[in-house]
Amino acid sequence: MRCVRAFALFIVLFAAPAHAEWYSDAREKMGTKVEIQLWADGAAAAGPLLAAGMAEFDRIESWMSTYREDSEISRVNRLAAREPVRVSAELYDIVRRSLELSVLSEGAFDITFDSVGRLYDFRAGVRPDAGAIRENLPGIDWRHVVLDPAASTIRFTRDGTRINLGGIGKGYACERVADLLRKAGVRSGRVNAGGDTRLIGNRAGQPWMVGIRDPDADDRWVTRLALEDEAISTAGDYERFFDEDGVRYHHIIDPKTGDSARGVRSVTVIGPDATMTDGLDNAVFILGPERGLALIDATPGYAAVVIDENHNVRFSKALQSR
Repeated sequence: MRCVRAFALFIVLFAAPAHAEWYSDAREKMGTKVEIQLWADGAAAAGPLLAAGMAEFDRIESWMSTYREDSEISRVNRLAAREPVRVSAELYDIVRRSLELSVLSEGAFDITFDSVGRLYDFRAGVRPDAGAIRENLPGIDWRHVVLDPAASTIRFTRDGTRINLGGIGKGYACERVADLLRKAGVRSGRVNAGGDTRLIGNRAGQPWMVGIRDPDADDRWVTRLALEDEAISTAGDYERFFDEDGVRYHHIIDPKTGDSARGVRSVTVIGPDATMTDGLDNAVFILGPERGLALIDATPGYAAVVIDENHNVRFSKALQSR
């Protein structure tokens, strides 16, 4: 057995003009490596911006983490099956957006996956047996989550239901950090959290060149894309996984089975909002190549690259023309 973590994206760095410099900071947050890179006129200008961006990651993690007993989402998971739980406008809004994505993807994206997903430990190579999945699977259904906009409350209609924003939260955090930097005057930069990246502008006059890695080799790339001021997210079966008896178990859980989704190796989604690209890459992975690309083709402004289980690389219609 083995468990590894790997970044799905590689940003190719080019030489930039000398009138300013690139500044960056990287930390371990949100269960992964987060990095902020920006173009600024000197360390005195860049330092406070990098610190503010990292503080924003910390703020979001403080209410979103299911590993913290004192987080807002943990309080919801403890109480919402018994009573409506009043939540912040921010948590309410991202749960609302998650449920809308569940409708859009016909249930492929489902934040209640944690009702079974919590039973996996990918670092330790532990998975639930068939009986445990069968017992907990009824807790997975986005329709168990009921929102009251007037009271700003969340409640669950079934015991055993839990929500987890791991399939959309890192993209959301990247989008919020990028927005904070833009408002502070940053015109060129990138914000990354694991497989989710939000690009700000271009790379000092050049496009950002983003490589999509081969699922079987972190030093080999299947294609590159030239991007400016866009979000890009990748979900892959090589990010958090272990192999057992020739079967790969990974963190992208199919809500219908409680097992790791099969048939796809990686999905990369490009679009204007990192929250959506993060959620859509998981939805497409679970739907599979045909239905997943049909979803992308029907979602204006978004494009995708899918690598299937046979290593075929497939592009959405928007990328075929691009």
